[in-house]
Amino acid sequence: MLANVYSSSVIGIDAYIVQVEVDISRGLPSFSTVGLAEGAVRESKERVKAALKNSGYHFPADRITVNLAPADIKKEGSGFDLPIGIGILAATGLIHQSSLADHIIIGELSLDGRIRPIKGALSITIMVKELGLKGIYLPFENAKEAGVVQKINVYPVNELSQLVQSLNGAKRIRPISIEGYPVGNIPNYDIDFTDVCGQENVKRSLEIAAAGGHNVLMIGPPGAGKTMLAQRLSTILPNLTFEESIETSKVYSVMGLMPKEHGLITIRPFRAPHHTISDAGLIGGGHIPKPGEVSLAHNGVLFLDEMPEFKKNVLEVLRQPMESGLVTISRASSTVTYPANFILVGAMNPCPCGFFGDPKRECTCSYREIKRYRAKISGPLMDRIDIHVDVPSVPFRDLREASQGKSSSEIRNRVIAARNIQEKRFHKAKFHTNAMMNSRHIRKFCQIDEKSTDLLEMAMEKFGLSARALSRILKISRTIADLEGSQDIEEAHVSEAIQYRSMDRKLIV
Repeated sequence: MLANVYSSSVIGIDAYIVQVEVDISRGLPSFSTVGLAEGAVRESKERVKAALKNSGYHFPADRITVNLAPADIKKEGSGFDLPIGIGILAATGLIHQSSLADHIIIGELSLDGRIRPIKGALSITIMVKELGLKGIYLPFENAKEAGVVQKINVYPVNELSQLVQSLNGAKRIRPISIEGYPVGNIPNYDIDFTDVCGQENVKRSLEIAAAGGHNVLMIGPPGAGKTMLAQRLSTILPNLTFEESIETSKVYSVMGLMPKEHGLITIRPFRAPHHTISDAGLIGGGHIPKPGEVSLAHNGVLFLDEMPEFKKNVLEVLRQPMESGLVTISRASSTVTYPANFILVGAMNPCPCGFFGDPKRECTCSYREIKRYRAKISGPLMDRIDIHVDVPSVPFRDLREASQGKSSSEIRNRVIAARNIQEKRFHKAKFHTNAMMNSRHIRKFCQIDEKSTDLLEMAMEKFGLSARALSRILKISRTIADLEGSQDIEEAHVSEAIQYRSMDRKLIV
């Protein structure tokens, strides 16, 4: 007898329907799974067999063939356990097949018949809604993330027997719907900019970075507070919108990293991978491509501490996502695209010993060593970092100072006001921040007067600034003007922006 059960799987962060066809025929006892099933899917036969028996159901001693269609796409994961088990019961006549129509069934089975959580529940539920299906049966632990999708029946299931009874009409499962998630509310952070002593110039640069979506590179000696400052950048970014929260949550859902207490990611991510990370770990990849750290930092902050210590090939893969906000991974069998719109914050020492330019500690590095160290960050990558800011050692007086400067909430209010200005400016474009402007937008929105032009020309000659620094300075100037509520870019804005290109200046030892 043949039975059809609808399930789902995920490619990238988007789901697609998988039709689980179960055929039971006479012959020697066997259990075969076809349809490009990966290891975890092939192993499901042992879990399904034990789960059916331990739930009190007869496992047929016949020839069982399971086909996962479409058969030309690789299937992975343990989420097909439950639909395969239901398909076997339907093929033996223990479940009415009419109850399986227009519903998605997905979940992993334990040996005693309990249902364990799966990855990608949010993406699958969104697909169910888009296709106009009636509902989805999934593990109880995935109910919160699936329940945020409105106008779709989400049925949380704990055990195989519970689902069988529901499909046969003997026991009703109440659908779950989650409303009122705190997206848009100001999150409670345990850290604040008031924790940082001194470094007012660096705080100002991070405020500009947050306001315009600019990438930042901090250069300073060990212990100057670079990591501490980077960790607090998320606290001054605007709150996630519902659409941004869904985008970010889909990435975390397919990786199985969704928080148990919430169905959505409600605060902007902060990712800080170690410098030993591989290019696949950073950008994404693998035999079956998975998101990397850049996608996990989507709509948030990616912090690379000790940036020159990362392998050069690892840093170079950042160039495409920094430019486009997307990561495309191509394999022989498939091509997937992940979102990767993040603010990059890098930190590095000024030289290998860390004390070049420090007034209190003598640098022991030669000119060649300093140049080689800084060259580990290539020109094309440095070209995509708008703000370079020096982070000096904090004097003892600042460490003991009672006044700690502005709080994160005060800075955030200024950032939100500047973002609102940019939102109106770019309402017809596909982006919403100054950092994403191309040359056409720069010519239109970053016009400067004659005094500012003379200042830029003098700075390029005096400090040896490269031509590529010009557009970055204009973008930063536009953001500074937005923070000040100024419609025009003034000379003071350009003057401040020039200070944030320290790595473009000629190296003098």
